[in-house]
Amino acid sequence: MPGGAPESWQELKPVWDAIAAKVDPETGKPLEGAEPGKPIEGGVPCSAYIGSDGAGHYVKMVHNGIEYGDMQMICEAYDLMQNVLGMTPPEIGKTFAKWNEGLLDSFLIEITADILQQADPETGKPFVDIVLDTAGQKGTGKWTSVNALDMGVPAPTVSEAVFARCLSAVKEERVAASSILEGPSIEFTGDKEAFIDAIHDALYCSKICSYAQGFQLMREAQNEYDWTLNFGEIAQIWRGGCIIRAAFLQKITEAYAREDDLANLLLDPYFKDAIHNAQANWRKVVGAAVEHGVAVPTFASALSYYDSYRTARLPQNLLQAQRDFFGAHTYERVDQPRGKYFHIDWPAPDRPQLSI
Repeated sequence: MPGGAPESWQELKPVWDAIAAKVDPETGKPLEGAEPGKPIEGGVPCSAYIGSDGAGHYVKMVHNGIEYGDMQMICEAYDLMQNVLGMTPPEIGKTFAKWNEGLLDSFLIEITADILQQADPETGKPFVDIVLDTAGQKGTGKWTSVNALDMGVPAPTVSEAVFARCLSAVKEERVAASSILEGPSIEFTGDKEAFIDAIHDALYCSKICSYAQGFQLMREAQNEYDWTLNFGEIAQIWRGGCIIRAAFLQKITEAYAREDDLANLLLDPYFKDAIHNAQANWRKVVGAAVEHGVAVPTFASALSYYDSYRTARLPQNLLQAQRDFFGAHTYERVDQPRGKYFHIDWPAPDRPQLSI
C-alpha cells in the first residue's frame, strides 16, 4: 500500500510486484505459496500505488481498523457457541473450518479453526482455554476510530472492537465484578444447528457493515486530504498477503466495478441482497445474546449502524431541539431548505403548547 510521489512508485513497482503476494485473476484467491517475500510467477500482485503524501499509510491504518472488527466478530461468534450452546473448542473449530469453505472463506477464519483445535502442549487442554483473556493492541484501531470521530464519519463497529480490547485489559476488575454483578441464567432450548447457521449469518452481515464503515471513512478521507483513491483496487490488493485477506473482498472489487462512486457498500445490489436474506438470523442472534447475557458489541453495533443507515428519519430531531433549548444551537426545519437555521427563544411563556 505505497503512497508518496508517483515517480518513486514507478521506480519501485517492479520490486514490489515481484515480492508481493499473488492472487488468481479469476477467483481472487491467493495462489499457493503466494506470500509476501516469496516471489511467485503468475497471478495478480497484491500491490498498487495508493496516492500522494501519506495515502498509503492511511489506507493501511484503515485496513488494520477493519482487522480489529473482523477479529472481534469472530470472537463473538466463538463466545456464543461456547456460552450459549455449550460447544467445546474443537467442536467450534470444526464449525469455523466448515465456514471457511463458503462465504466466510478468509485467513482469520482459517487460523481460528486451527487455533480452536490446537491442544496445549503442557496440559493437553484446549490451547485457547489456557490463554489469558486480555488482548493487546498496537494502536491502529484506535487511530482509525479517532480519525473517524474527527471527520464525523460513523465507524461504530471498529470503535466497539477497540473498546472490547480495552475492557478485556481490566481483568482483575472483571473477576471481582463477576462475583457481585448478576446476569440472566437461562438454558438454550432451540435448534442448535439452526442457531449455528444464524451465528454464521450474523457474522457475515456484521462484516459487511464493518467494511462499509471502513470504505466510507476512506471515501471521506480522500476529500479531506485531497487524494484520489481507487476503492476497487484497494479491495483487490487486500485479497492476498494481508491479515484480512478473504474471498469476500472480491465482492467489494466487483461492487466498485459496477459503480465507482458508490456512496456505501450497503447500497450495492450484492450486499443489499446478502443482508436482506440473512438479517432475520442476525437479529435473532443479537436478541439471543442479550437474552443470555453474552456481550456482542460488534454484532450489535453493526446492526444498529445498518438500521440507522436505512432509516429516513432518526430521533436526532429531538436531540437538536434539546441543543437549541439549553444552548441556542439552532435547528433546521423539515419545511425549509437545508442550510437555513432557526431558533426559538426558550422558554417563552407565550409559545404555542400542544394539547392532548
